[in-house]
Amino acid sequence: MIEIERKFLVTSDTYKEEALKQTRIVQGFLNTHPERTVRVRIKGYQGFLTVKGISNEAGTQRFEWEKEITLREAEQLIPLCEPTVIEKIRYEIPLGKHLFEVDEFLGENEGLVIAEIELEDEDEEFLKPSWLGDEVTGDINYYNSNLSKQPYKTWKK
Repeated sequence: MIEIERKFLVTSDTYKEEALKQTRIVQGFLNTHPERTVRVRIKGYQGFLTVKGISNEAGTQRFEWEKEITLREAEQLIPLCEPTVIEKIRYEIPLGKHLFEVDEFLGENEGLVIAEIELEDEDEEFLKPSWLGDEVTGDINYYNSNLSKQPYKTWKK
């Protein structure tokens, strides 16, 4: 249940041409303690409850437990979440043996686009698409739990 993930900014919207699937996601956080977060997510027509632990120093690894719940349960939990609820469109782009998930944020985080890739090993090599920008792995500003408290539109550019 250890997730190994790297995050990157995205430099253009050409990823949309390569996407096999796109899904609307609405998510909120019941708890955003620095050592653990509890997230409620509606992904398409499915509900999920996720608990994440504290990241390692590099920000690449952390404990993650996820359980599918009914859409109705997720809809009932979202109003209990801390402000702000995050909305985004997730694009799934296969490249080599990996899958990039590109999140195009909406609402208070509009303008932010982040690509994530899950790996088997922290040092695993992977193909990098042309639209992949600067790495932001480990930068807590880009954690969804932080974006719910400090939305992208409030950042000083």
